[in-house]
Amino acid sequence: MSARAKITSPAQFRESKTAHFLFADPRASVLWLVVRVWLGLQWIEAGWHKVTDPAWVGAEAGAGITGFVKGAIAKSIVSETNPRPSVQGWYASYLETFVLPYAEIYSYVVAFGEVAVGLGLILGMLTGIAAFFGVLMNTNFLLAGTVSTNPILAIPAIFIILAWRNAGWLGLDRFVLPLVGTPWQPGNVFDHTEAKK
Repeated sequence: MSARAKITSPAQFRESKTAHFLFADPRASVLWLVVRVWLGLQWIEAGWHKVTDPAWVGAEAGAGITGFVKGAIAKSIVSETNPRPSVQGWYASYLETFVLPYAEIYSYVVAFGEVAVGLGLILGMLTGIAAFFGVLMNTNFLLAGTVSTNPILAIPAIFIILAWRNAGWLGLDRFVLPLVGTPWQPGNVFDHTEAKK
């Protein structure tokens, strides 16, 4: 397409050289290795604290998340001292209806989910998916009124999601992605076009 060709579709816009380098060039995988290992260590540390805490995993499982959820619900109540709640009413209802009754299950899911996200990022295995679930947890913590390090962890994770093709190239994704592929492009294990011939 010439530089003066009429643009009639968003698909005709080319990505910048910087975007191509960051999100599709294997040379940028060195940068993503540093970012994802740092991010993965943050998740491993957070998850390990929960996995080794009996209030999250073990005899008292569910106690930790119950306290967290009740605190979030309390932050949603409008009062003179809290005229602008930091937790939205719809999210407090979700927590009260779907999380609180199943606190023990969620306790294990959160604790082991944090460790799984950390391992996926460090090993570079299904990196984009691991980063997605990290952002999902960060978002839930933010919606529950806990800022903490959540924005600091979510922002690089969003970039890792965008760079999913090369973020794990210096990791297990170099071998896993060609095997399993994606929903829109099956990998060697799931591509049966040769068998159909």
